[in-house]
Amino acid sequence: MQPNFDQELEDRLVRYAAIDSQSDETSSSTPSTGIQFDMLNLLVAELQEIGAENVTLTDYGVVLATIPATAPGPAIGLLAHVDTAPQFNATGVKPRVIKNYDGGDITYPDNPDLVLSPQKSPYLASKQGDDLITASGLTLLGADDKAGVAIVMTLARHLLANPDIKHPKIRLAFTPDEEIGRGVGERLPKDLDVDFAYTLDGGDAGEIVYESFSADRAVVTVKGVSIHPGWAKEKMVNAAHLAAKIVQTLPQATMTPETTDGREGFIHITDMNGGSSEMEIKLILRDFELDGLATKGDLLRSVCDAVQASEPRAEITCEIFPQYRNMRYWLENDMTPVELALAACRAHGIEPISAPIRGGTDGSRLTEFGVPTPNIFTGMQNVHGPLEWISVQDMAKATEVCLTLVQKAVAHESR
Repeated sequence: MQPNFDQELEDRLVRYAAIDSQSDETSSSTPSTGIQFDMLNLLVAELQEIGAENVTLTDYGVVLATIPATAPGPAIGLLAHVDTAPQFNATGVKPRVIKNYDGGDITYPDNPDLVLSPQKSPYLASKQGDDLITASGLTLLGADDKAGVAIVMTLARHLLANPDIKHPKIRLAFTPDEEIGRGVGERLPKDLDVDFAYTLDGGDAGEIVYESFSADRAVVTVKGVSIHPGWAKEKMVNAAHLAAKIVQTLPQATMTPETTDGREGFIHITDMNGGSSEMEIKLILRDFELDGLATKGDLLRSVCDAVQASEPRAEITCEIFPQYRNMRYWLENDMTPVELALAACRAHGIEPISAPIRGGTDGSRLTEFGVPTPNIFTGMQNVHGPLEWISVQDMAKATEVCLTLVQKAVAHESR
């Protein structure tokens, strides 16, 4: 008999989403915010309670645990991240459950002007009859990625409570700071100690993603010449004007997030700070191919060089830092974890979706570090904003797919 995970998933997500665990890219600590320990410590306690082994909170902020093998097969990792995105308010999240969604517009008690419409969200239109979870209108929900946390924890409890289910060793990892690109450090692959892994951090039911963006971040610093504006003629160099010129010279009708889709990459200005004496521009560069990513970096540098040449008295620097790389470069050499996930989906009558993800996951970094880690759906929608929502039934499908996946891995050739 197929287990019903709906109520446990609903309860877990409502409980987890109410905990503020937002990350902060301006912080240099690990994790970047102390409030992430509220989730991490809770998971340690819950894992110990359900009987997981080797439960550890590492000094780099990752919760690790083991579900012992009941049959031979490759060691498998399951990961989700505890932090929520810094792009929108995550304090005071009030999750609410809409039972048996009627297919109409969804309004929000704390923000009457906000409307989630099936006309604008076709995926929502397909969820009539499902139980949906949203926030109250003033915050994000945090299903990204507390839905993944709920799925992994629900699966873990089920496997530990039913040792007759045949599965290989499973390692669990709950990471901080994924939303700011710092969820996977160099020590995690060894500590995780698996043949391959999966992140539970995807969207539509059926998504099995093994291709992500390659990503760099950039910081442009513009230093002008400061002087009292009353005596500034032919002396002042206004850094804000030069920064504006850089922004205006970069592509705007193309190569921005709002003008691209599919396999097109972009240059995205995320922040501008400063004043007339000094300005800082922060950007992210994205492309599916490394040569395309390099071209975007070269374009940014050439714009900075051109503006620098127009005003030699200024000092303009452009620094570009790698973030993560397209996981496809490694996974295409051994598609075993992808094929297992695809087969598990199809076993539940779900046709897999494997479109490239226009973003990255902890799996992008793990794969680069030698642990092949594709991404599995959770059902999360409209993430990073107040219209975020998720179907409980989609979460249940993800849990069922993972359960089938670990069973299919039994007796697979191990290391």
